[in-house]
Amino acid sequence: MTSLTTAAAPTGDGAPVVNEVAGVPAGIGAAARSARAGALDAWLRRAFPDRDGVALVAVGGLGRRQCAPYGDLDLVLLHAGVPGIDELAASLWYPIWDAGLRLDHSVRTVAEALSVAQDDVKVALGLLDARHVAGDPALTDQLSRTATDHWRRTAIRQLPGLREITAARWEAHGELAFLLEGDLKEAAGGLRDVGILRAIATAGVTDALRPAVHAAHRRLLDTRDALHQQVGRRVDRLVAQERDGVARLLGAEDGDALLRLVAGDARTVSHALDDAWRAADRLRSGRHRAAPGRPLRRPVARDVVEQDGELVLARTAIGARPDPSLSLRVAAAAATTRLPIARATCEWLAAYCPPLPAPWPAAARDALITLLGAGSGLVPAWETCDRYGLIDRWLPEWTRMRSLPQHNPVHRFTLDRHLVQTAYEASRHTRDVERPDLLLLGAFLHDIGKGLSGDHSTVGAPLAEAVATRIGLPPAEAALIGTLVRLHLLLPDVATRRDLSDPKTVAGVAERVGDTTTLDLLHALVRADAAATGPAAWSGWKGRLIAELVSRVRTTLDTGVVPAPPAPDPALVAGPLPVVHLGEDRVSVAAADRRGLLATVAGCLALHRLEVISADAATVDGRALVECRVQPRYGLAPDPIALSADLRRAVGGDVSVTQRLRGRALAARSRGAAPRVVWHREAATDAVLLELRAADAAGLLYRVTCALDEAGAQVRAARISTLGGDVVDAFYLVGGWPSDEERARIEAAALAAV
Repeated sequence: MTSLTTAAAPTGDGAPVVNEVAGVPAGIGAAARSARAGALDAWLRRAFPDRDGVALVAVGGLGRRQCAPYGDLDLVLLHAGVPGIDELAASLWYPIWDAGLRLDHSVRTVAEALSVAQDDVKVALGLLDARHVAGDPALTDQLSRTATDHWRRTAIRQLPGLREITAARWEAHGELAFLLEGDLKEAAGGLRDVGILRAIATAGVTDALRPAVHAAHRRLLDTRDALHQQVGRRVDRLVAQERDGVARLLGAEDGDALLRLVAGDARTVSHALDDAWRAADRLRSGRHRAAPGRPLRRPVARDVVEQDGELVLARTAIGARPDPSLSLRVAAAAATTRLPIARATCEWLAAYCPPLPAPWPAAARDALITLLGAGSGLVPAWETCDRYGLIDRWLPEWTRMRSLPQHNPVHRFTLDRHLVQTAYEASRHTRDVERPDLLLLGAFLHDIGKGLSGDHSTVGAPLAEAVATRIGLPPAEAALIGTLVRLHLLLPDVATRRDLSDPKTVAGVAERVGDTTTLDLLHALVRADAAATGPAAWSGWKGRLIAELVSRVRTTLDTGVVPAPPAPDPALVAGPLPVVHLGEDRVSVAAADRRGLLATVAGCLALHRLEVISADAATVDGRALVECRVQPRYGLAPDPIALSADLRRAVGGDVSVTQRLRGRALAARSRGAAPRVVWHREAATDAVLLELRAADAAGLLYRVTCALDEAGAQVRAARISTLGGDVVDAFYLVGGWPSDEERARIEAAALAAV
């Protein structure tokens, strides 16, 4: 048996030469992929014995001659019932495994392979790529011809099942065009979908592999080649830390430019597959139509009719001077009816629909609001219009925002998809606000300032106001849109970083918001924005904090009186000490007043894997009260008996517990980027605010509160806000504004603790 050699050596520019096969180095591009396939073919032919009735068939990437640097080998050992086939298979497979290559293999007769293909549509698609490598070519030819013929005869019946499997894969992997770390193979618009397009084209359903799809496919393959070469192993997910390296290998300007290229190619593939599915649906419905003749046309909106499951223009809409609002009205009809727009209609609108005047006519403005509020129909309708360049005509700002990456780890989508998704999520809250139209528009424009220098809320407000003016909103309503954009982070920032019982906190928010209409719009926008961002952007406790803040601000706006802070739990101010109460998301402790009590409680909670979201300390009738809102750090609630016992011992001064806390804290010190401290002088009624920005770590609150206590600072409240891997911790320090020297000493103590 000839051996298959693999090696790894650096090239001149530091990039690895990987997976050398028979002297052919790894590389990027069609030539390199073909060379890898040729080298593998040559080795497998040398290794294959000269026997009648046996053939070695390549499928997958090797079958298509598109071998990635660290791709799998997909091989079928085809035989005509000859004896000793298992021994022959073992003599082929084991050397491949010994060479470190991943192998997907099967041993079948032609009849067995075709039988499996009849029951499994994925196998049927795989056989369409079957290519002879070694042995008896007649066997391979029989399998390939029969499998292709069977697919062409049965594709229309099998495509619905394939579509269900594809939809499940998309649900699991998302859409490559909008993901910040998408899977180049499995995500919607990825390489796997090109294989489906190839199968649909083979069946003769439609011309699915147009030149634009071929070009997108080549670039996606090049990107995967570069990703393999950059990482040095098989990987299909383009994660953030590898993006710049892959971009350099491909000659792209930077990682963001690469992500935009990938997004454009994924969009091309996704749109082609959408068209192909619809063509298959039309073919199936045509075959089952009760009576022959012209297709039925059903009016669905002004100038828009349904024909064969697609939206097309009414004949009266096609004239020498089309209505400028026509494209928006067609998009709104598509979104509300959940029907696709016919490709010919999109092409006609892109070619002949005139630009919108400024300000927009009422019909266009109403159509945009209808489109944004259409719920689940919004995203596919918007994507179709974007594919044909209609969005850029409505909103020139869209070109800058299309496929723009968002580098905050809590975001799952690119900027353009995030804006559309936020409008979709906002449609769930339109009944909660007085002006649902302004909610939808504000949600769609809330991050319009991203990608520009400066704070995106501040930068985006005048841009959003200008868009609102251009689409025809009155000045007061356009100004309100600007306010929503400028303040869209106000409620979550204050709720998670400030003491909601402090009258100054509530009064400050009420002053900036101004009225309950704006407050309700902001509250709905916050929830929509979080849902569109990703699961890490929202939680039950965050929602409760924001709702509490909104309730207090509403009372202030309605009555002009700031609500009094809630009274302490009566059970904490009576009875023998210590008192420990454990709730679902709250821990309350009362103990003899002493310094460092808050730090002790925080450390004990960290010891039991509880994250502190907020902490309040107060003294009532000589006893210290500490109340914390908590959540399990790893999703599992601690043992309440053990937690209660440790808390009682710790607040009672048990030295062994304290030593255990300090040991855990030292072991958990962060290795993140340099932390920083920001001081706020007028943020509280009776305290100075120290805001610490640092990398998240277990026990951080304990370490910092210990350091502040040792520095002589008294902490009456703490608010912890986690943003991905970072935190913004706000500490309310009792007393007046410290001197420069004292501030420097306290700041140094806090930073040293991190």
